[in-house]
Amino acid sequence: MKKLTLLLVLIIGITSTNAQQTLEELKALQGPKKDSIAAIQGRVDAIQAQIDALPGWKKGAFGTIGGSISSFKNWYAQGTPNNNSGNIGFTVNAFANLNKEKFFWRNGLNVNLSWVKLDDKDDPTDNDSFQEATDVFNITSLYGHKLSSKFAISGLAEYRTTLLSNFNDPGYLDLGVGATWTPAKDLVVVIHPLNYNFVFSKEDTVFESSLGAKILVDYTKQIKAVSFKTNLSMFQSYESSDLSNWTWTNSFGYTLWKMIGVGFDFGLRNNKQEALNYALDPETPTTATSFEDVDNELQSYWMFGLNYKF
Repeated sequence: MKKLTLLLVLIIGITSTNAQQTLEELKALQGPKKDSIAAIQGRVDAIQAQIDALPGWKKGAFGTIGGSISSFKNWYAQGTPNNNSGNIGFTVNAFANLNKEKFFWRNGLNVNLSWVKLDDKDDPTDNDSFQEATDVFNITSLYGHKLSSKFAISGLAEYRTTLLSNFNDPGYLDLGVGATWTPAKDLVVVIHPLNYNFVFSKEDTVFESSLGAKILVDYTKQIKAVSFKTNLSMFQSYESSDLSNWTWTNSFGYTLWKMIGVGFDFGLRNNKQEALNYALDPETPTTATSFEDVDNELQSYWMFGLNYKF
């Protein structure tokens, strides 16, 4: 019996030693392979950088989709114990840029739409359908004649409105000329001291067009699995600060598997004309009647959800 026990211990010791040696050998083989993969990826990235630097069209897009649904029955801790609710939304950021030796033409699109619903089962008169929540549509086109690698004389057209409920009511069209500075490949700074801000409205409302200055800053970057875009659009009216406005939108995307990942979007806006138009609505609980007494609070939105890179 003692001999058998000793034999088993010996066999287990030899097996363990061989397994340890095999693991160390595999790790030793794995190291150079990792270095080789890193070297290959470095060469691929260098070639991709050369491709990106070539003149011609560059196109791309990424977006975020978010949503949820829920149902409650006899959940007395909340104000509506019996309800069905849900929300769904998506954003799309797309670009098509042409870069030539003497000129460039940059085009961008940003769309952010979402819907929400709250069906109170105890209230047969409530609205149980999905209703519009976030509603953003923005398209820009910038043409520049290069004076150097970083400066250009440029012309810009930018259109902003909503799509779901009040298309072109209001709608904003900026047309202007000036200069564009491109200090880096992915950064564009537009300064147009001569710009006219056309404001469209279907009725005789507070919206008013005016002449002013336009500043636009756009930074779009992709680093491996991360996609990032920030855009600041500002209009300063020469006639009155009440007619000025600015909008800042941001989109982040991180790819987890193939083309799918997570995304986060948020935006800020300041527009006194929109604030006064909202205050003058008969259904709005406010007494403001002019620019002087309107409460021009900062507008904002954000969304988090799945991201898809086109």
